[in-house]
Amino acid sequence: MSESAQQHTYTVDAHGESATRTAVETRGFEFVVDEPEALGGTDAGPNPVEYLLGSWAGCLNVVAHIVADDYDIEIESLEISLEGDLDPRKLQGVSDDARAGYQEIRVAIDAETDADDERLQAWLEDVEQRCPVGDNLQHATPTEIELVGESVSVTSE
Repeated sequence: MSESAQQHTYTVDAHGESATRTAVETRGFEFVVDEPEALGGTDAGPNPVEYLLGSWAGCLNVVAHIVADDYDIEIESLEISLEGDLDPRKLQGVSDDARAGYQEIRVAIDAETDADDERLQAWLEDVEQRCPVGDNLQHATPTEIELVGESVSVTSE
């Protein structure tokens, strides 16, 4: 089968309900992205950078189990913790020097398995290599943002 026949396209549609709250829909599921009250939101859901960490955790869980099957490893329990350091100065328009995104993300995986340390290390390396969300975070992914539809042009006189 050709490489293009293997490619899947995923879509998400979102509607800005306020300056901080976004309603998101995908595959019939709906969820809310919001900021905490301290940042002007209503705290109706995780914020965008928390969803990013949660997306990576969810992907690691799925891939960990797929790879465990490949290695004939039985996972009894799997706990995944992520934390990231973010400097908000660029977001706030205070500095062009700071990066807008996370400066670093740390992942800790606590896996209770029937595997020895050597097999577990090989499993972990394969999980990291095969995780799509981790791949997007660890390597540059081409992106394109465009303005579509009707827009209002503002002119000064």
